[in-house]
Amino acid sequence: MTENNDQVAGLLLAAGGGRRLGGRPKALLSHRGRPLVEHAVAVLRAAGCTRVHVVLGAQADAVRQRAELPGCVLVDNPEWEEGMGSSLRAGLDSLAGTGARAALVSLVDQPGIGREAVARVLAAYASPRSLASAAYGGERGHPVLFGADHWPGIAETATGDRGARAYLKAHEDAITLVECGDVAQAYDIDTEADLARLE
Repeated sequence: MTENNDQVAGLLLAAGGGRRLGGRPKALLSHRGRPLVEHAVAVLRAAGCTRVHVVLGAQADAVRQRAELPGCVLVDNPEWEEGMGSSLRAGLDSLAGTGARAALVSLVDQPGIGREAVARVLAAYASPRSLASAAYGGERGHPVLFGADHWPGIAETATGDRGARAYLKAHEDAITLVECGDVAQAYDIDTEADLARLE
């Protein structure tokens, strides 16, 4: 087990209510016969994250009942309707005091991003000052790695659906871009048409 596995916690944002999917929470969409949130956790674990925190929001109780997430820390975000920013804040908050020195943030609705891409971004961790992001054809995407030194600044600027976008833009020069376009596809499951991408 590498040092990174202990120091970097996986942080899965899985609170979305699937507004454009008729209000079906994304965590519970079916993929390969199981809830999508299980698949996303399995990817983080396979990539080397031994600790995984999962932020729940929409129908959190149903997700707890139907998804098997042993060993995960489940974090409730009562403000999930405000958007991804609130989930990111709740997740980073849950990592405070755990000894984690970085968070590897992934999104529940990106099943095209698998173990290889996540492992590449995880490998970019060097210290609590690390800032790294997967890139697809040079364009920044997920997952994103935030060293703990950056958490307070991210929490301050994470609002609405923008997540850490403003913080990353302000610290563009510090980001290590990790090209993953050869091993992953960064589509989101946002609309009815996107459901065809699930297996």
